[in-house]
Amino acid sequence: MRIAVYGRPFNESVFPFARQVFEELQKNKVDIYVHQILNDFLSEQLPDFSFPTFDENRPLKDYIDVFLTLGGDGTLLDTVAIIRDSGIPVVGINFGRLGFLASINKDDIEEAVAAIAQGEFTLDSRSLIKISCNEQIFGANDFALNDITIHKRDDAAMITMHAYLDDEYLNSYWGDGMIISTSTGSTAYSMSCGGPIIFPQSDSIVVTPVSPHNLNVRPIVLPDTSVLTFEVETRSGNYLVSCDSRTAVVDKTIKFCVSKADFRINLIRLHNETYLKTLRSKLMWGIDARNY
Repeated sequence: MRIAVYGRPFNESVFPFARQVFEELQKNKVDIYVHQILNDFLSEQLPDFSFPTFDENRPLKDYIDVFLTLGGDGTLLDTVAIIRDSGIPVVGINFGRLGFLASINKDDIEEAVAAIAQGEFTLDSRSLIKISCNEQIFGANDFALNDITIHKRDDAAMITMHAYLDDEYLNSYWGDGMIISTSTGSTAYSMSCGGPIIFPQSDSIVVTPVSPHNLNVRPIVLPDTSVLTFEVETRSGNYLVSCDSRTAVVDKTIKFCVSKADFRINLIRLHNETYLKTLRSKLMWGIDARNY
C-alpha cells in the first residue's frame, strides 16, 4: 500500500506521536510519501527524518492509495484541494482539539495504522458544495467539504444578504454573515452558531445566519439539490467569502451561487468507529454523574 502523509507545522509536544506514526507505517511495510510542507518541517526538527515527497502535479491515482493527515480537522480539510475528484480516501490522526473529521485519537496510532495498512476499514462517502459566479474567486478550488461562508469585514457594519432558493426569493438576512454548510460541516461553524446536527447520509444543506439582527430568523435545512443565489449589500464595498479554510475578499457587486459539487470525498472509517460514537465522544453526550 502507498500512503501519502500530510500535515501542517505543529507543536513540539506531539513530535513523539508524529514519530510513532512513521515508525508504525514502516513496521507495516507501506510505501510512504510525505507532503513537501510536512517534510520541510519535520526534516528541520527530526535530524533522522528522511522519506520521499510526492508531486502534487502528478495524477495521484497513479501512485497514492490513502491520504493520512496529522493534525486537526482543518488539516484534513486542506487535503480536499489536493485529492479533489481522484476518489483517494483520506483519514486523519487528531493532533488538535475536537476532531470530527480527524477522528483517530493519537493514543490509538498503533492499532489504527495497522488497520489502515491491512485494508480493515470502510469508506464513508461525503458530498461537497461549490461556489460559482462570473468571477473566479477561488480558481479551481471552488468547493468545500464543510461550508462556504459569507462574512463582513472586521471593521465593517453588519451586512445584508439577499438569498434566493432555486431562483425564488427566500429571505433577506441582516447580520454578520451566513454559513452554507454540508451535512458534514453541520458539526463545525454552523453548530457553533446554533445550526442543527445533520447526519452525513441526509443529503442536506444547512443555511445558518451569523448573529442575525432579525430575531425571528432561524437556520433552515434544504435538500442538497438546491441552488442558492446571494446578493450582498455592505457599506464597506466588499466582504469575505470562504470555502473551508480558503478566504477571499469579494466586491459587493458580485452575485454568486452555491450548489452541490459534482464529486464526493471518501473518508476512511475504521471498523470500531461509527458516526454516533463520534458524536457522543466529541460532544461528551452522556457525561453526567447520574449515568454512572
